Amino acid sequence: MSSAGRRVRRVVLGVVAGAALAGLLSVTAAVAAPLAAADRAAPTARTDVYIKDVDGDVGLQPHLLGPLWASPDIKVCPTPVECATSQNPIVGVTNYIFVKLRNPGPYGAGTSFGTLHVYRTTPGGGATWPAHWTHIGAATVAAPAGVTTVTIPWTGVPGPGHFCLLARWVSDTDPMVPEGPDISTNTRQNNNIAWRNVDSVRLNAGQTNPAVRPFAIGNSLRVPSANDLVFEATQPLQGIGGRVVVDLGPDLFERWRAGGAVGTGVRAVGRTQVEIVEPTRASLGNLRLNPGERVEFSLLFTATAASDREIAFNVTQFGPDASGAKRTDLGGVQYLISAVKR
Repeated sequence: MSSAGRRVRRVVLGVVAGAALAGLLSVTAAVAAPLAAADRAAPTARTDVYIKDVDGDVGLQPHLLGPLWASPDIKVCPTPVECATSQNPIVGVTNYIFVKLRNPGPYGAGTSFGTLHVYRTTPGGGATWPAHWTHIGAATVAAPAGVTTVTIPWTGVPGPGHFCLLARWVSDTDPMVPEGPDISTNTRQNNNIAWRNVDSVRLNAGQTNPAVRPFAIGNSLRVPSANDLVFEATQPLQGIGGRVVVDLGPDLFERWRAGGAVGTGVRAVGRTQVEIVEPTRASLGNLRLNPGERVEFSLLFTATAASDREIAFNVTQFGPDASGAKRTDLGGVQYLISAVKR
């Protein structure tokens, strides 16, 4: 074949191949069109449910309100009928946890569909997420505009019946800021996480046997940390002859001594115990914790006289967190103390 003939043949083959490729592309585009249209569909609208951390919380995240760990939107009741005020759970029977979901918050609108999860841990601070938390139960619900109260049964409550509770609203249309090991940071940055550490302490006036409450402090970091405990009462406990003793146990007491026995408004009263002598403001400092450690101790409460109102007594752990803060609120418990005549 002449060179001219070969050139003509190549041109004809190129035209045929080009036409075939164009036809293939047109078929591929026609088949892919519905997927492209689906990809271009408007995403589901952003919703925003929030649970109050404090009474003045309107859902802004992060915020500087406190304490973070006394949410008014989490309540424990002994029956499936919501009670007026939260109560300590009754050990060994089914209790009920009521959580209020508020819609809308400041970052979205519309009915939100999701699952509410509730967890528990030993009362106190420094509980690493999720390692130190035990799942209680969950409910999948719709949260329309307004306040939706979700009830979660709590079966087989273990002794001694004193816990921190954590509520988390998980929804595809209401995403959370990625959670880290610090519950305090997670709660402050996510308005669909709330935390309640409130314990009623009902004393018999004049009784020498104290009411005992557990408290734990922890370190979520991968390095050792130094921590403080701060004790604050809304009014002096002297009015009811109130006494609060912290029993650190031998190991934590020795760590406190090795750290210089740092403290204000306290005095050592035994081999492992420290009495709070200035209950409106006292502290224990430089408590060293190992990486990932959480240590439990006890608070002992007594009173010699009856009271006509509750006295709020807050115990808070302060220390470094994973965000880089050198000293922040790592959690605490509010003890509502009352005393009655025997």
